[in-house]
Amino acid sequence: MKLSVLWRAAAIQAGAVAVLSIALALALPHGFFEDWGWIAGPAAWIACSLFTARVLRLPYRLTLLGAALAAIPSLLAVALGVHWLGAAVAIGLFAAWCGQIAAARPSAYR
Repeated sequence: MKLSVLWRAAAIQAGAVAVLSIALALALPHGFFEDWGWIAGPAAWIACSLFTARVLRLPYRLTLLGAALAAIPSLLAVALGVHWLGAAVAIGLFAAWCGQIAAARPSAYR
């Protein structure tokens, strides 16, 4: 595992999720998230993971796979009513996945 990529992926993903969440919360009414959160949340997560992949020069397909796998435990957290705890766990898992991708071909990634 490439720890430098892990930490950078965690920081970038957390920052991207925070910025996008705040922007959406300011731009859209709360009711939107009650009705459409099931699609808006995953779409935002995918967008943020693609941004992270771009910044770290990681392959998009592998990064999206890691984002999807990391989001699975987050679904349980949402069902239990602790959405942001689930997001934090997903960010950690996603960052670890990115560190593994970078370790597979260390010369290819920053």
